[in-house]
Amino acid sequence: MEKQKNQNRNHYTKIISITSGKGGVGKTNIVCNLAYCFASMGKRVMIMDADLSLGNVSVILGIIPKYNISQVIYGNKQLKDIIISDSNGILVLPASSGVPELSNLSESQKIALMSRFDEFTGDIDGSGEPIDILLIDTGAGISSNVLYFNLAASEIYIVVTPEPTSITDAYALIKVLNVKYGEKYFRVIVNNVRSEKEAKEVYKHLSLVSDKFLKVTLNYLGYVLNDENIPRSVIMQKPALSLFPDSKASECIKKLAYSILSQKDNKISNGNIQFFLNKLLRAF
Repeated sequence: MEKQKNQNRNHYTKIISITSGKGGVGKTNIVCNLAYCFASMGKRVMIMDADLSLGNVSVILGIIPKYNISQVIYGNKQLKDIIISDSNGILVLPASSGVPELSNLSESQKIALMSRFDEFTGDIDGSGEPIDILLIDTGAGISSNVLYFNLAASEIYIVVTPEPTSITDAYALIKVLNVKYGEKYFRVIVNNVRSEKEAKEVYKHLSLVSDKFLKVTLNYLGYVLNDENIPRSVIMQKPALSLFPDSKASECIKKLAYSILSQKDNKISNGNIQFFLNKLLRAF
């Protein structure tokens, strides 16, 4: 048993924030489908719904959490009390819904949340197995919460669509993270496109502007094609990959998943919430 604990302590967990400058770009859908894909590969994956006041991960996965992260922040529950699993084995840290005061955490609330991460010393679901991948589904925009959780991750993925407002807002998010917090590395996922050519044009536009005005590295990760099966799966509250595994969007998600697994982190743990997330993700 002690040997297993030591192995878990040394286990590397990929911590990825998936974020966007604009809402409605399909970010949470991508998160849930990537999680399903990773789980089907045999990876232990957890989603942290970091849109704390308007969480939708549980809705898309068709699960009904009894508790959520608001109870953790207010000190009523520990993290291990709120973690749930869907039918595919995806672990979820659910967010609250309709709690506006959590849209921008105060310093005291951030401290309370971090202390809860620090207190978590048991394995996540009783299996004794560590997590391979944590997907942090942030809110959209440049609120303090969005910035906070992006800074916690070791990889930042920006989801953007061909809409001019999406591109503009994605640039704004990258700019704030770079100029104010020194983030230099970002990966881009282009969603809801008609072709690979359109996706690369969107990436090129965003990259050209970023290269001109910022000191950042933007890497193109991949794209997801426009697919009528995506809204259908949302209505059915199941990942599109589980319902329509051979659809256009599903094939794109699979390619994204393999690409993500091949990526190397651009930064190492920088303290703050990263430290506590790593403690959460290991079965002590």
